[in-house]
Amino acid sequence: MMVTVTLLYFASLRERTDVASESVSTRANDLAGLYAEVQARHGIAWPREHLRVAMNGEFAHWHDAPVEGSEIAFIPPVSGG
Repeated sequence: MMVTVTLLYFASLRERTDVASESVSTRANDLAGLYAEVQARHGIAWPREHLRVAMNGEFAHWHDAPVEGSEIAFIPPVSGG
């Protein structure tokens, strides 16, 4: 089943995609599959094991299914000082 979600990108992922957010339609069964689609579309090299994922403002699991209309954030490690 196809769902449409809003993806949010932060830090180096925002730089790589050149967008802060985008609406996408996906048939991915889980957030890992959705991220694989994003990697292929934008040429992102970050392995998902180095990222956190959130759905609708709460941390999620990679095996969670994307939900129609949800907001999904891919969050890379961030260093600061």
